[in-house]
Amino acid sequence: MESIEATGDVLKPNCPSRMVVERLGERWTLLVLIALRRGPVRFTALREMIGVVTPKVLTQTLRGLEHDGLVLRTVYPEIPPRVEYQLTGLGISLMGPVDALRQWSETNSRHIVAAREAADRQS
Repeated sequence: MESIEATGDVLKPNCPSRMVVERLGERWTLLVLIALRRGPVRFTALREMIGVVTPKVLTQTLRGLEHDGLVLRTVYPEIPPRVEYQLTGLGISLMGPVDALRQWSETNSRHIVAAREAADRQS
């Protein structure tokens, strides 16, 4: 196992901040975080909010976020069992940057779409 460097340089392969950036860059991570921003959500409702994500992939994403301390999974002792997911304090602290990226995306998506369409016409 390679040693972890504490340099704070995300471009270095062994930097801990790099694994954080890689987690945030996974396909469904930001959408899950945005969906959980309003409070606890059950799995099925979360999946409906996000859309086309498969149950298996959503489960993997939630487990990764839980493992990283960003999401809390709570199982209620009921029949049938009820499971809810919510952001931890650490996850909540991430919402400022996530919201900034969401807002930028919503504001500039038409420019990205136009650039893609122009590039597609040229190829």
